[in-house]
Amino acid sequence: MHTRSAVAAEAVASNANHLALRNLRQHLQTRILGQDHLVDSLLIALLADGHLMVEGAPGLAKTTAIKELAAALQGDFQRLQFTPDLLPGDLTGTDVYRPATGEFVFQPGPLFHNLVLADEINRAPAKVQSALLEAMAEHQVTVGGNTYALPQPFMVMATQNPIEQEGTYPLPEAQLDRFLLYVRIGHPDAAADRAILRLARTQATTAMGVPAAPALQVSTEQVLGARGEVLAMYVAAAVEEYIVQLVLATRDPARFDKALAGRIRFGASPRATIALDRCARAHAWLLGKDYVAPEDVQAVAHDVLRHRLLLSFEAEADGMTPESLLDDLLRLVPVA
Repeated sequence: MHTRSAVAAEAVASNANHLALRNLRQHLQTRILGQDHLVDSLLIALLADGHLMVEGAPGLAKTTAIKELAAALQGDFQRLQFTPDLLPGDLTGTDVYRPATGEFVFQPGPLFHNLVLADEINRAPAKVQSALLEAMAEHQVTVGGNTYALPQPFMVMATQNPIEQEGTYPLPEAQLDRFLLYVRIGHPDAAADRAILRLARTQATTAMGVPAAPALQVSTEQVLGARGEVLAMYVAAAVEEYIVQLVLATRDPARFDKALAGRIRFGASPRATIALDRCARAHAWLLGKDYVAPEDVQAVAHDVLRHRLLLSFEAEADGMTPESLLDDLLRLVPVA
């Protein structure tokens, strides 16, 4: 009887977690118009316990998206504007000397928040970008020989502007690999633009432009519970093999098509295999499924893999992009 009650309680909690995240998705889609892919990517990164890089022109609601997510979560949010004069301690915090006690006391930096927006991350030099590495990989920072844990959940969303390259510093491959997803977004269509105009007008005339409180709140327990459900989803051996073969194909694409020989300098690492599995699980869970199908893997493959490929000079000279190469691999790698 006790076991039966425990199972029933788990089922109720599972339904509550899924309902909360589904409502959150619908709420964000009413606030971030014309960018459903960005909304889904934010939730996938949250559920898969990873970080998100978003590339898009100014004015596409990148900052608004994570601010709306933070408002609906029981957590805190910090926006960091990356600039060339930023220092690593401006992110992690630093030890401050207290004359009254003669001791150094650690003053936490802005990384000690649940959701962190690294706005225009490529405007800061490499030493500042590298300050994020430990935080993103280990969920901790080390200052003055002491290690401090970051709050849970912890997620970084970084943005890049693809238009303006003057005064920017390209992210090294090791830094890019720490991002679970690399999402590229474009301009919305005409219908979405009209809806955005109406929403902006409504917000400007309501409460003198001050946003109203969010209509829902998702608790930390619900987020962590949903993460557990995502990790527990059923993945058939054939789907696991499909994930592995897709990643292996980025290292040796000539196995599937001789014309692709020499097109990739470096393929994806085992970190990509793990990321593809977790994101496919989160994608399937958001759709209400209890198993992962090949189409879930295909739906997230571009965002998981595009920043983990280094094309050869010949491939770039021929106009090939990571996206076009991934299109070829998704077409060539058979579903086991």
